[in-house]
Amino acid sequence: MKPNIVKKKSFAFALEVIELYKHLKEEKEFVISRQILRSATSIGANIEEAGAAISKKDFIAKMAISSKEARETNYWLRLIIQSRITRYHALDKLQKDSEELIKLLTAIIKTAQSSLK
Repeated sequence: MKPNIVKKKSFAFALEVIELYKHLKEEKEFVISRQILRSATSIGANIEEAGAAISKKDFIAKMAISSKEARETNYWLRLIIQSRITRYHALDKLQKDSEELIKLLTAIIKTAQSSLK
């Protein structure tokens, strides 16, 4: 079976965001830390759900939710970086990874939608 790149990347991304979450909590940042944890871990969870989709439309819907969560996560990362609320070492990498996930998910959704036509 071929490895699923988007599953692997979203899981690794979530693990790194969990580390950021821990760091933010140590710095007493509770609101944004919970927001980014929720959105970042939701990306992979919805990708997993898409794997059990009952139709192509269901698959597209789950992947679209993943894409929205990736975009929300990217927003929180930009906010953290611009506000300078932390000096966590991997912020730039996390932002690049979130942008890569957005591109991957967009391509998957477009391909799936084109196969419906």
